[in-house]
Amino acid sequence: MKIDLKHEDGTLTALLTGELDHHTAGDMREKIDAAALSGRCRRLVLDFSGISFMDSSGVGLIMGRYRLMQTMGGSLQIQGAGPRLERMIRLAGLDKLPIWPENEKNERKNDHETHQ
Repeated sequence: MKIDLKHEDGTLTALLTGELDHHTAGDMREKIDAAALSGRCRRLVLDFSGISFMDSSGVGLIMGRYRLMQTMGGSLQIQGAGPRLERMIRLAGLDKLPIWPENEKNERKNDHETHQ
């Protein structure tokens, strides 16, 4: 598991690469939280485009970062989740949170309606 962190204009972007499971989630949480708190960012973007596998620990990672950003008065945004990850996130009920970019949210809604 690899993480690249980038601060820019109040936004912290975390590009996640590899497998996100119970072995790697703790380290990811610590690095993201430390960077978010030290940079006092207003928005955290978790980019899942490089994730090849995610278990329920990934759902916990998202929820925890959502709560952290809420307590900081900021927001969380998810991007780059492929169909398998998006399905897991949706099944966990996280698609109801305001964490998706509008263009991805509309695509997700259309895809979901098409497959019903």
